[in-house]
Amino acid sequence: MNDLWVFGYGSLMWRPGFPFLEAAPARIKGRHRRLCVYSWVHRGTEAEPGLVLGLDRGGSCLGRVFRVAAEEREATIDYLRAREQVTMVYLERTVRAALADGSDREVSALTYVVDRSHAQYAGPLPRERQLEIVRTASGQSGPNPDYVLATADHLEELGVHDDNLHWIADALRGRVKADATSA
Repeated sequence: MNDLWVFGYGSLMWRPGFPFLEAAPARIKGRHRRLCVYSWVHRGTEAEPGLVLGLDRGGSCLGRVFRVAAEEREATIDYLRAREQVTMVYLERTVRAALADGSDREVSALTYVVDRSHAQYAGPLPRERQLEIVRTASGQSGPNPDYVLATADHLEELGVHDDNLHWIADALRGRVKADATSA
């Protein structure tokens, strides 16, 4: 059995929750990071949904890959399914990830992409609406603003600036005026 690679683009980057042998920045093509998933469990409820990231169609995404020892493979997949598949809004996929660590390696990595046909798929919402949802939502894993701020901070550490996510983070921190004219 081979080692398992896992690609994270949101909270998995800063809170993987499983043991790993190696971590590195990596890019995938054909998908991009977007706040496009209504969270009914981790960062909101069905009555008052939060908003979390999904890998949506098009573009590319710089995230982080983790190499998991072969003997931890099944336990890690079980953990990820329990964490990511609570409401089945994500589809489990294997993607090609190019490591951005100077090694020129490319690996097949397990990841979770948004299911556009699922009721929790929010699609591309105006950033003011995203901010409105994030600002007050909270779920089993904590307040929605904590998720957005931690992800934005981690992206900064990787040298990634996501215009939309960082605008929302700055608005949550009171650094930008958030009104309907700035959307």
